[in-house]
Amino acid sequence: MDDPKPKGRTRKVREALSVPGEGEVVSAADFKTRCLQLMDRVQQERTEVVVTRYGRPVAKLVPYEPAESVSPFGALRGTVTYHGDVVAPVDEAWEADA
Repeated sequence: MDDPKPKGRTRKVREALSVPGEGEVVSAADFKTRCLQLMDRVQQERTEVVVTRYGRPVAKLVPYEPAESVSPFGALRGTVTYHGDVVAPVDEAWEADA
């Protein structure tokens, strides 16, 4: 069972990083032993876990949010402008024609 008031550096890190009742701060060694359990908790409870090493935060485990899928078809619609016939001959004489 977790100690409600951690001692030393971990307590300072937890107070600085987490909002009471949200998320959890664990050491790297503790994360290594409970990795799958913590991942399940993050997924189910939608909370965050901060992993510390020597009392300093090094990583944050957050719930995965899938990005909205955007179809590439039609993504550039309305971005092309028309400036007339670009391959039609011009009325100017070119030096290469001489």
